[in-house]
Amino acid sequence: MSTIFSTELSLTTDSLVERFNQPKYQGCTIEAWLFADKKHRKAAEQKLLQHNVKATFRSAYKPLVHFFLEEIPYKKELIESIKVLYPIHSRASEKRFLLEAYPLAAMMKDQNIEFIGNPQQQGFYHVHLLLNSGECHQYQVFAPNHLQQSVIQEEHLSPTGWLKVYHPEKGVTEDSRLVTDYEELFEQAINAICQHPWQQQEPYFKELQILVKLPYEDQPLDFKHEIISLREALHEDLYFSILEWFKVKSGYLAHGREGQVGHIVPNIVFTEDQLASVQISLEDYQLESSKGLQSLVNCQRAISVEQAQAELVGISGVDFSAQTITGRKLQGRYHKGSDQAVMISCGQHANETSGVVGGLLAAQYLALQPHSHFSICPLENPDGYELHQRLIKDNPCHMHHAARYTALGDDLEYRNQAPWYEKEIRQKAKQLSEASLHINLHGYPSHEWTRPLSGYVPQGFDMWTIPKGFFLILRHSHEQAWQDYVEKFLPFVTARLTQIPGLMAFNQQQIELYKAHAGESNFHFVNDIPCLISQVESPDVPVQLVTEFPDETIYGDDFVFAHQVQMTTVLAAYEAHQLFAEAAEAAEA
Repeated sequence: MSTIFSTELSLTTDSLVERFNQPKYQGCTIEAWLFADKKHRKAAEQKLLQHNVKATFRSAYKPLVHFFLEEIPYKKELIESIKVLYPIHSRASEKRFLLEAYPLAAMMKDQNIEFIGNPQQQGFYHVHLLLNSGECHQYQVFAPNHLQQSVIQEEHLSPTGWLKVYHPEKGVTEDSRLVTDYEELFEQAINAICQHPWQQQEPYFKELQILVKLPYEDQPLDFKHEIISLREALHEDLYFSILEWFKVKSGYLAHGREGQVGHIVPNIVFTEDQLASVQISLEDYQLESSKGLQSLVNCQRAISVEQAQAELVGISGVDFSAQTITGRKLQGRYHKGSDQAVMISCGQHANETSGVVGGLLAAQYLALQPHSHFSICPLENPDGYELHQRLIKDNPCHMHHAARYTALGDDLEYRNQAPWYEKEIRQKAKQLSEASLHINLHGYPSHEWTRPLSGYVPQGFDMWTIPKGFFLILRHSHEQAWQDYVEKFLPFVTARLTQIPGLMAFNQQQIELYKAHAGESNFHFVNDIPCLISQVESPDVPVQLVTEFPDETIYGDDFVFAHQVQMTTVLAAYEAHQLFAEAAEAAEA
């Protein structure tokens, strides 16, 4: 291990207490917006009150949600309706502040909440409450932001700290941005990486470890899997900001999928210490292997790599394999039969774990059927998968997108030159099976995904910021034969999906909430199942069906439901392919 940067920072709450507990501030009123949990903010308020300083410390992160959590003086059942006028800023997307209010539409659903864009009042939400008694109340909620240039020279309107000081004799003596511990730690970490003398060629490192310790606790919200987590948000912001900088350094597009910069690993852990700290180091690949077995049908969480490999034993056929840059082995199985062949891939993005189980369950079922013909690779990205297993030990309910890509730092599907490493497994599966349908099982975040210090909405992943149910992505050849195939294939598959108990209600709830905070999607609905359909020039396989279940961070019965949906999709797609592929292939020939 080689440490390239290390620092500790005092908490902003402590700094404010130290600054304002002086005699000259007695009788003053202090308002501050901070990146800190409620525990630290309230403790600091109490300390200043002992010095006759009235302080109100609010959250700079999701200020409207925190207003409803901490400041509304009425019980929910006393509220008849709510109207929220959200700001529209000329330098941010129109829906930016509406997204930042997520998931209020669900939290206050019984109170008939309505959101209206308000371009006239930048920087503030205006809240109108109508009580059951007929009383009306209005509130103004400040949302402090600042325009900034990122390290890749992109402009972002980002949440920030803020400080207002009111002196009983002098009036307002301060009303300006406050650089908080959270923002300072982020900036110092990014600058240290940018200023380091890196070598000239990719990959720049094996593992770039960013260990951050924060004393801020996660706050679960009273809705599904939603949490307010400064630690999770910092993981996402550090990972993608660093990845973008290295991509630009290498001459790639910042938000593209290319570039093999190395494994970037922000590990943001909770500490009891009343300091924020970061240590950045260069490390060798960590090659431990996750172990342990569960009942596959009823497994409650992501299975281990040991189990993913063991489950292949129950599928008869020919082994095939590939190897990652770290030396880890990918395994696949080709089960030959007289049916139309199908390729099944799982775990391309390794923090999307329900497809690994669903794909194995489907393959084991198909292997018992006469004439079945398929290939399966249950875990295409074992390096990312093992990193995910490491990271969830400390933070099991965080998304950990550092585990999304390979140890080289790229998305294996977009790798376009040798050495192929992980992508070789697909090449071998295609060679062996000659399949014309590729079923690629994926997932996405089950709760909100943000980057608060880089414009809030994750750049390049705008459509993924909040859940919108289970949906399908279908990419197909532009040839007329495959267009005709798709017109039969999708109705068949989606009709089967509508029969899964609970799926339609699950989707309806998530899509309604998505519409409330993001507007209309660009989905095409087939049998009420959301689909995204596109033509592809010269695809590797004529048809690729991608599943998207909001599975990141789910456990227990929710995880069982997710992998059952994934399994059912594979089996329905396999059956549809048997019905329609022969005609398409004959027409193409």
